Amino acid sequence: MKIGVFDSGVGGQSVANAIKRALPDHEVLLREDKAHVPYGLKQPAEILQLVIPIFQDLVDSGCAVIVVACNTVTTTLIHELRRHFSVPLVAVEPMVKPAAAMTKTGVITVCATPTTLTSARYAELKDTFARGITVLEPDCSDWAAMIEENRISRNAIEMMVQKALKQHTDVIVLACTHYHWIESDIKNVTGNKAAVLQPEGALIGQLKRVLAQLV
Repeated sequence: MKIGVFDSGVGGQSVANAIKRALPDHEVLLREDKAHVPYGLKQPAEILQLVIPIFQDLVDSGCAVIVVACNTVTTTLIHELRRHFSVPLVAVEPMVKPAAAMTKTGVITVCATPTTLTSARYAELKDTFARGITVLEPDCSDWAAMIEENRISRNAIEMMVQKALKQHTDVIVLACTHYHWIESDIKNVTGNKAAVLQPEGALIGQLKRVLAQLV
């Protein structure tokens, strides 16, 4: 089957690569919107107008399922997109639930875009799964652009991680697929002091379940 993968930029490539490794018998079509990246500083109404024609192109190209590899799109628009398109949409979203279940210190850090952090869905995730948990939300507003333009500041990454560790965080959630490209940098700073979560494994598990239903 054809699997569509969408993200605003290079984060989608990380997800597409993971899907290709896990499901080599399927064809993966990746679509990015580099002309308008980053999405994390845009309003949902503007993002919706950008993504609808891209998703329609994936449908027209024969994709049986579309992976929404963008936390910003998922947390703000997934319900509208599911109403608009009949193909299954498998989406990433901030891993607040597993992080809250995993923490021993009661402090987790969520690295996400401003639009994700202000979304109703993210608020719902925190309210449902992270009550009684301290959720740190560092300013990562320029990270997607930093990664997209390949001007990664390891000093900025280290400063953020060290600050979170000093506040006793023991789980760091990467809630933007762009950040998957700096996962190893973050892990190098944390050492064994904090777990780093990103959703590719969980997403592939859900994708396999959806594909099995389509056979």
